[in-house]
Amino acid sequence: MRLIGAGAQPGSEGVALSTAWTLPNFITVVRFLGVPLFVWFIAEQRFGAAVITLVVMGGTDWVDGYVARRLNQVSVIGTWLDPVADRTALIVVAVTFVIAGIAPAWLVWTIVIPDVIIIVNALILFRGPLHLPVLTVGKIRTALLLVGAPLLLLHHVEGFGQEWLLVVAQGLLAAGCVLHLIAFYAYFTAAHRKYRLEQAEQQSCPS
Repeated sequence: MRLIGAGAQPGSEGVALSTAWTLPNFITVVRFLGVPLFVWFIAEQRFGAAVITLVVMGGTDWVDGYVARRLNQVSVIGTWLDPVADRTALIVVAVTFVIAGIAPAWLVWTIVIPDVIIIVNALILFRGPLHLPVLTVGKIRTALLLVGAPLLLLHHVEGFGQEWLLVVAQGLLAAGCVLHLIAFYAYFTAAHRKYRLEQAEQQSCPS
């Protein structure tokens, strides 16, 4: 789930590396480490530090993919580590927001339930992770959530309690959730189309 489909220079695509020791993977691990740190800041009501952590986590969502392509460091482990980090961060942040009373419960249901369905669907159909092209609606969805979540949290920081900030943040999150559902439907149907195509190809191959 990348914010921007930044890529390498034309013709720079290569074979995925087998090593895990790459700069993009290190950046992804930083995002993983930011998740418990974010939860701790929220639990301690250190909302300013939590905002900074959330912004850094959101930034790494774009940086790791960009660096991987620019430096030709796309790795096998990175292809599954990055989406796992994305989903982990997204779900934990949403749940933490609701538990802390920062966001309404519908935020969790709108984000978590579709993601769980997508994961279970991929495991049932493909026995593992499913790789599909990133859709424009997914990129916009991610951008809205990455901007709306820090703004909503910023509203709880002393000196930033303006009503307009809350309205803007909630509007961005609501729009992001709507696009999340649209992206869910698109990815869900795309997964089943891919599955049917693979099944048809297998049946057409001579035994």
